[in-house]
Formats: sequence, structure tokens, C-alpha cells
Amino acid sequence: MSPAKSNLINSISLIAMGLWGYVEVSSITALIPVIFGILLLICYVVSSNKPDLNKIVAHIAVLLTFIILLSLIGMRLPKSLDDGGLGLLRLLVMIGTSTLAIGLFVKSFIDVRRK
Repeated sequence: MSPAKSNLINSISLIAMGLWGYVEVSSITALIPVIFGILLLICYVVSSNKPDLNKIVAHIAVLLTFIILLSLIGMRLPKSLDDGGLGLLRLLVMIGTSTLAIGLFVKSFIDVRRK
């Protein structure tokens, strides 16, 4: 899987899970992943349409993904482990897709560096 495709999957996951969480709990903080998802979706669209910006956009996407991943693990995971239920499932999906995206971006950066 390419880093761009994983970024697209991650952005859709963050948007969908964040909106689902917002509908369920009506807390404005549930929209934070949605905002990051929209920003990552913009990165995907820009990198698809402007290949000359691909390197810069990829680094921005990694930074945004890393920030949301740290936030999900550091702030939200302990609370969700206590609460359990669908909130924990949503969180694990977001953590999983974010981890996959970062892993593929890092692998891509390493491969480019080797060449």
C-alpha cells in the first residue's frame, strides 16, 4: 500500500469516527479528529494534483498524523479504556489507521533516502 493511499484511509477514518463520536456524545472535542482528518484529506488532494509539492505535503501529513496519534494515545486512550464500548472501538480504529499511515510514510522516506 502506498503512503498516499494510507493517508487517504486515515483521513476518512478520522473524519468518520470523529463524526460518529460527536453524534453519540455531542462533545465539541469529538470533532478534533475530524479537523485533522480534513487537513490530511487536503494534503492527499494537494499531493495528487501537484507532484512537485509531494515531499513537503508528505512531511506535513506525517506531522499532522503524529500529533493526532500522540493525542489519541496520550489523552483519549486512558479514558476510553475505562469507559469501554463503542468509544474504545472508534479510538482503536483511529489509532490503527494513524499508526499504519505513519509506518508507511516512514518506510517511504527510508526507501527514498536509500536511493
